[in-house]
Amino acid sequence: MAGASLLTLLDDIATILDDVAVMSKVAAKKTAGVLGDDLALNAQQVTGVSTDRELPVVWAVAKGSFKNKLILVPSALLISAFIPWLVTPLLMLGGLYLCFEGYEKIHEKLFHNDEPNSDDENDLKSKQANLSDEELIEYEKTKVTGAIRTDFVLSAEIIAITLGVVAHEDIITQASTLAIIAIIMTIGVYGLVAAIVRMDDAGAYLLRKNAQQKIGVLGKYLGVLLLNSAPKLMKFLTFAGTVAMFMVGGGIIDHGVHILNEPIRYVNTLWQSIPAISGFMSAITPSLLHTVLGVIVGSIALASISVTKKLFSSKT
Repeated sequence: MAGASLLTLLDDIATILDDVAVMSKVAAKKTAGVLGDDLALNAQQVTGVSTDRELPVVWAVAKGSFKNKLILVPSALLISAFIPWLVTPLLMLGGLYLCFEGYEKIHEKLFHNDEPNSDDENDLKSKQANLSDEELIEYEKTKVTGAIRTDFVLSAEIIAITLGVVAHEDIITQASTLAIIAIIMTIGVYGLVAAIVRMDDAGAYLLRKNAQQKIGVLGKYLGVLLLNSAPKLMKFLTFAGTVAMFMVGGGIIDHGVHILNEPIRYVNTLWQSIPAISGFMSAITPSLLHTVLGVIVGSIALASISVTKKLFSSKT
């Protein structure tokens, strides 16, 4: 009898694990796009940190990301169980914040950029050479705080998408799938961010080894490639990170306000009349329109906050 009960228990556990594995695969596919945006944004956030502090900063943000997940996963389960209607408004607030932050970056660069390109990694690092130890610590804290805050919004979307996949499963499958996705996504994103920010050091290491005749010509060319590609990749990720803010933020708002889906459907219908490009354009149209929507919403949010600040300052 005990043996039969044990076998039944093991069978139930195996079934649950199998369900979790299937749900995790589905959720990973659905959140892959957000993972790319998360990677671009977080690589952008550590741009400008001194070389010897890059990995500590990435590790600090990664720890903050894990803490975000520890808050978000239980919160998502509780909200889903007791107040499921709250998920969409919370996500839309996060989307609004991303649009605002993205537009604020553009606005600062266009209208308040009195000094040389403040987003250039070399300029940022050269400025740090003139900072005191206390100012450097404060600078790093600002970077880490901003990255963790942005990560919270993107992590919330990942958790929300995953929750949608497992919404009809039992609580154990839901919790297990959310935990697995949270861990895998965090390790994946920050592992890649760490690799990206250390590309130039890897290139320099290979060139030193080549100079010592410890590696061949192939290693030398790889070192040169990594060394030359690193700054270009970081500049691209800075640009891509800002675009990702608008794309993700606009996408969240679009999904929350269903009437906004009509323009996307209309444009996609227009592409059907041009068979040669219909497939490609239909695929990129949602992302393009989400980005445009994000810019519009971000500009409105920044203008509203600026007007509010002026009104309050005039009264005081």
